Amino acid sequence: MPYEHGGSHAFPNLPGLLDSVGNTPVVRLDNLTMCGEGRLVAKLESANPGGSVKDRAAWHIIRDAEERGLIRRGATIIESSSGNFGIALAMIGASRGYRVIAIVDPKISAVNRSLFAAFGAEVIVVDEKDDSGSYHKTRIAYANRLHREIPGSFRPDQCFNPLNGEAHYQSTARELLAAMGSRLSAVVCTVSTGGQLGGISRYLRRFAPHVKVVGVDVRGSTVFGGEAHGYLTPGVGLSWTPDNLDDLSAVDEVYLLSDEDVFVSCRTLVRAEGVLAGVSTGAALLVACRLAMKASAREHIAFLATDRGERYLQTAFDERWLLEHGMSTDTSLDGLRRRAASLTPFSTNPKVDCANYRRELAEQLDSPTARRTLRRAG
Repeated sequence: MPYEHGGSHAFPNLPGLLDSVGNTPVVRLDNLTMCGEGRLVAKLESANPGGSVKDRAAWHIIRDAEERGLIRRGATIIESSSGNFGIALAMIGASRGYRVIAIVDPKISAVNRSLFAAFGAEVIVVDEKDDSGSYHKTRIAYANRLHREIPGSFRPDQCFNPLNGEAHYQSTARELLAAMGSRLSAVVCTVSTGGQLGGISRYLRRFAPHVKVVGVDVRGSTVFGGEAHGYLTPGVGLSWTPDNLDDLSAVDEVYLLSDEDVFVSCRTLVRAEGVLAGVSTGAALLVACRLAMKASAREHIAFLATDRGERYLQTAFDERWLLEHGMSTDTSLDGLRRRAASLTPFSTNPKVDCANYRRELAEQLDSPTARRTLRRAG
């Protein structure tokens, strides 16, 4: 007898794939801090079905578009992303029946390119740099142009869409506070398009103002100002302060790290704690260690382990690659703690020191979010 597919009616009480986005584990780390210091806590975003924290924002944006009738099965989703957000959309597209086109740049890793292909997404490489020396603006502009050319297509527009931050306000921050309660003393977040740091900081400022919120960026990015130059760290940074990070007064401190700081830290995390996480996780970990070393034993410092480390086996976890790029391969606990102890905040008043907003960019790059805002205003 041929197998008959029962669909969702066959097992009505079982969740679908995308129902598993969020509610990721929160675990304590036992080996990176010493007796009497603060406790480190990691939220394991790799447990999301697409393997990263970006599943949250991607699914929140697509679900909203479905509910409002902006996208239907068979439509095309177009996004500028060489990494986790694009991979999340590719996973959603395969699950929901959408064509996905990712606009990437030459820095895309072989692993990520293979992941796009595995999910059936199409990849277009943009090799023209923008005025900051990165590819962000040229990728966004190309995605927006393609969106205009393909009828019925949808642009999630992660850099300018406020739903990016709303996803973390409604889920990530709420989950952290529910898991930790009054024990939570600080949360450390890296920043790229601003969704994580923006949404989490707004939620905690409203519901747990005693919790310190710390932002982390890489040197060369200018999310918090500073001098722009090239850097190797993927998944962190931008050449302006993103709109999703709209209230810098909700952020207590900002740190800027070197590429070496970031890569060494994610490598040490897996050796010391068995958590195989990506490069941006290393950035958050190092700053969280610095805070824990100065905290009391009753304080808990949380950070997001944002994605799966397997995506970086050919870079961060390849000693030959690190040496070719002039970076240390040290994974000792003492080495990590020395790096953490040497850190100093880039700013302890980000609202005053760090604003690098480019309010005109959304309109200049023809952001669909900006167009919708203008239509509503008109």
